[in-house]
Amino acid sequence: MSENELLEEILKNLQAINTKLDRIVGKKESFSEPEKEDITDSLDIMTLLSLPDHLRTTATTLFEIGPATAEEVSKVTFKERAVESNYLNQLVRMEHVEKYREGRKIYFRIREK
Repeated sequence: MSENELLEEILKNLQAINTKLDRIVGKKESFSEPEKEDITDSLDIMTLLSLPDHLRTTATTLFEIGPATAEEVSKVTFKERAVESNYLNQLVRMEHVEKYREGRKIYFRIREK
């Protein structure tokens, strides 16, 4: 891979991250309920940027689609359900996401502060 191709790939990835951050910031500004503002405080932009890429993708997806099962997240990220389950449980241990049961399904949502 040439230097120019590498720089173009880095630029493309940075633009994708910028687009996602713009969507997150846009959603944060559009929230009118205090409860949802608390949600964005628990997983702010700096926290998202500090996460490894695979966890950031999972957290961003969960932020975009709201409470979801690992299977629902995996359909958006195109990763295996077990992989997403592992990533979501890592986010639970880091206290960015909380896990709860509804019937037989396990749901994940962004933790409220």
